[in-house]
Amino acid sequence: MNTFLKRVLISLTVIALGLFLYSTFVENIFAPRLSPKDTVKFELNDLELKVFYNRPSKKNRVIFGALVPFDKVWRTGANEATTFETNKPLEVKGMPLPAGKYTLWTVPKDSVWTVIFNTKQYSWGVDSEMKPMWDPNYDALSIEVPVRDLKKPVEQFTIAFDNSTDDLFLTMAWDVVKVSVPLK
Repeated sequence: MNTFLKRVLISLTVIALGLFLYSTFVENIFAPRLSPKDTVKFELNDLELKVFYNRPSKKNRVIFGALVPFDKVWRTGANEATTFETNKPLEVKGMPLPAGKYTLWTVPKDSVWTVIFNTKQYSWGVDSEMKPMWDPNYDALSIEVPVRDLKKPVEQFTIAFDNSTDDLFLTMAWDVVKVSVPLK
């Protein structure tokens, strides 16, 4: 066997062993995630919007006011911090938001949610004590939007763009709650 082939086989063995150890001790990369990753995009003319987030499931749990407490900052999803990107400046509920990449945080309440666009990029949504990693010193914009009650529960947390009425909204829905953030 020539030396090149031996090196290739040794390299492949090391890579396979590394993947096995990572999967065993860090994150099972072969198992489906409990809160799968998702990316939603919106494009119109030269405007491009993108949200990356993780989608936890309801699983017969009470969500808002229990699993996600009222009046406390929530990472708006699970796992990694939720991000919002725009290539053009926007108006969010009449307030200016420059083009850029933001982390998206919310403060759910019974009748309104505070939606926060933060300029700092966080690798994860919470620290080791399960407290949000959000730093208010980096808030670019904070608005309040009303809560709309849904008749039918949404099993998996869902972020979407809604342009069905020629007005653009960033929507978030889970359990029996939906909020819509107006964008221009």
